[in-house]
Amino acid sequence: MPPLLDAHRSIGQNARMIFRILFVAMILASGSGATYAKSPRPNILYFYVDDWGWGAIGPNGQAERKAKGLPYVSTPNLDRLAAEGVNFTRSYGCTVCSPARSSQQSGFHQGHTFADRNDPDNAKKAMRADDILMGDALSKAGYTTGYWGKWGYGGTKSQPDPEIVNVQTLPTSHGYQFVVAELHHVRAHTFYQPTLWNAPAKRGSVGGLELKLNSVAAYRNQSRYPNQPALQNQPDYPKTAYCDDVYAFAALDFVRENAIKYNKTGKPFFGLLGVQVPHAPFHEIEELPEWDRAYRKLGFFNNLNKQSRQWAAMVTRLDAHFGNILAALEDPNGDGDKTDSVADNTLVIFQSDNGGPQHAARNEFRANGGLRASKGSIYEGGIRIPTIMRWPAKITKNSKLRAGSSNDKVIDVTDLLPTFCELAGVDAPLGVDGVSLAPTLTGEGSQRHREFLIHEARRSASVIRGNHKLVHTPKRLELYDLEKDHAEENNIADEHPVLVKELEAILIAERAIEPKGFATTYHRWTGKGSGRSTSDSGNWSDYVYENAGLTYMTADSSPSDSWIASIRNTRNDASSVFCQGELNLLALELRGRGLVVGKDGELTARNEIRISREGYIELNGGSINTARWLNIAPYASLRGFGTVRGSVFNSGSIDLQNELTVSSDYRQENGELWVTWGSRIEVGGEAQLHGKVYVHAADGKLKQGDSFELLRAKRVAGRFELPGGIEANGYDLTYSTTNVLVTLR
Repeated sequence: MPPLLDAHRSIGQNARMIFRILFVAMILASGSGATYAKSPRPNILYFYVDDWGWGAIGPNGQAERKAKGLPYVSTPNLDRLAAEGVNFTRSYGCTVCSPARSSQQSGFHQGHTFADRNDPDNAKKAMRADDILMGDALSKAGYTTGYWGKWGYGGTKSQPDPEIVNVQTLPTSHGYQFVVAELHHVRAHTFYQPTLWNAPAKRGSVGGLELKLNSVAAYRNQSRYPNQPALQNQPDYPKTAYCDDVYAFAALDFVRENAIKYNKTGKPFFGLLGVQVPHAPFHEIEELPEWDRAYRKLGFFNNLNKQSRQWAAMVTRLDAHFGNILAALEDPNGDGDKTDSVADNTLVIFQSDNGGPQHAARNEFRANGGLRASKGSIYEGGIRIPTIMRWPAKITKNSKLRAGSSNDKVIDVTDLLPTFCELAGVDAPLGVDGVSLAPTLTGEGSQRHREFLIHEARRSASVIRGNHKLVHTPKRLELYDLEKDHAEENNIADEHPVLVKELEAILIAERAIEPKGFATTYHRWTGKGSGRSTSDSGNWSDYVYENAGLTYMTADSSPSDSWIASIRNTRNDASSVFCQGELNLLALELRGRGLVVGKDGELTARNEIRISREGYIELNGGSINTARWLNIAPYASLRGFGTVRGSVFNSGSIDLQNELTVSSDYRQENGELWVTWGSRIEVGGEAQLHGKVYVHAADGKLKQGDSFELLRAKRVAGRFELPGGIEANGYDLTYSTTNVLVTLR
């Protein structure tokens, strides 16, 4: 918390602070503080496939094709998953493999990551020690974590003996405890690699990984491992295994073992099966026994293009592996008794990395669902992806997000990291572009809104806002209305010049039109003592990213809008920092220290301003700007008066003196609002009210019936809680659809 009594605060302010201390002490002494039993944190199982195609699942077109007698892709297990979960029809990935995995793991879009395109050097540098990835966040939250499949970063592509080139980029350096993976993007595009990287590893292994032979020898116990679809017990199964069979078997082992542990200890698990298929090369599947078994009795199959047959067989084989793993959730010990099922509290996600095939399957199966273009393209066929989510404990036939339904909410691969963090009960990494979907999935709390989506494809980029999509190419700007024109056939840019300029400005601000290799940088406050200014570069750390004698990126200590910055209490220094003039960042966190923004101060953090535990901002007539939100955590505060351009989410406290203007939404989420009589919040958007409000009379001249407007917004929803005590009994609150009035009794 900020200092309880401050010589710079008025007598009235300090008196009010004393009241707050006494009130909290009274509640604690009475033992009346409410406690809430939290729901068990879910297990998370994430199936992530390669080049699948938006239209290549039952609810996005294949079921209809089957009903009409047209060639279709058979995915019975995914169809069941969709029937028991939700199919998100406007879900987005990236254009190609490497940036998709970078955005998935980091929560940042391509404008903010090194891996903004497929680049041979991504294996050397795409992930950094400073980046907080899915494995980092969930292992820190107490999850057992596993990753199997195409990682794509950290190793060389040589065969058969690749080497590790950058420990910083490895899955084991980012919280993944159980791993079977390929560490180079190109090496992952051959499906019979002689060796794969494994963890846990023998002591002394570089990066906690060791190479092991790629074989199914360990998976030939028929009582434990299903023989379908791999047919690993057949004598003609290749000596060097089909990589995705091994990934699937390793994931199956992990799910069984950790589901049993979950039932015994309650320790949740997170597993990500990030397979290499159905990416090219397609012909390699024909080396497997009975590779086309699932389609032999379907008359249309032999009339298809050869690549289409191979691609379909890859898809259906993988679907069968998914079925085996899903069955393990329902019966972890495999004894036929499903009373030990963990499926109810396991969130299962199926998703592709990018759009679908560029070859004949695109037309013969309509694998991209009629969307324009395919993988590698900035158009919908390149970036819109199939996404299914199932969570029986939360998604039912009667829940708001109804099981068996399709939902057109716009979501992005960057959303999954903050979603997992919220479900696990930990903070998302600072400033990520993704937006947590936890309120949507659970039906609890308030879902935050997404303003836009950013994508890149080599020299092109796009921004989606609402139903409009701007495509930026070296030659022209194109604008499409996706609600009316999902195939992107009618360029309406000339009809909406103002909108085109607005959307182009977003692309520029989001760094989507940049040379390759641009990324955010991490900086911490190093200034010592009180009175230090954020404008002085000597108070900030430099940033250097280097490995094996190579320097990939540097940034000096002059603040910029690519910074993810933190001001924390270090060495017991809790003195205030001062924002004088302009400070422009991507994201800023205050923890255990205060930032004073005076009347000439202007703090801008485009993605997020986070006031964490015991941090505070003293707003003395200055302004705070963010394209998204200011987060006030429990035991953190915003106090004073001024302007916030953006949304405010208050789970801590706001100590209001005079007027606070919030340009977008104000949401009080179990937080507190402390108000001096006559002070006011002007909200440009919606105000959602919860938590407590305390009104303090600054002097004794007030009389019964006096009133003032506490809050005005475009729409007011919810109600404040009035705490017990003297002040709560001294006034009434009156609500309308647009304001809240305070009246003395």
